[in-house]
Amino acid sequence: MANSYKEALQEARDALDDIKERGDEAVSEEEWDDIEKEFFTPEEIAASDIRVAIIGELIKARKEKGISQAKLEELSGVRQPVIAKFENGHTNPQIDTVSKILAAVGMKLAVVPM
Repeated sequence: MANSYKEALQEARDALDDIKERGDEAVSEEEWDDIEKEFFTPEEIAASDIRVAIIGELIKARKEKGISQAKLEELSGVRQPVIAKFENGHTNPQIDTVSKILAAVGMKLAVVPM
């Protein structure tokens, strides 16, 4: 385990460089789970999993309906660059923004028991 943020960041960069060198089959699912647990807290992993699930469902619904990001902007009122950043995982939008985007593709955000 790294002693500082800078060391952890460098370890992560080194690991990514290694992955790039080894190609697509560089990391098995089990290895990724170990890497994930080393660098992230369970709460961070859970939050990431939720974001990935929401993004995946949004993209799937948008494509199934044949809606471009530009059209989704018209339907939702959320600017296309924001939608693109959300779909690419480069931003963490507010719940009201997510709700607007989902509503435009006929979906809603729900909280259900685990």
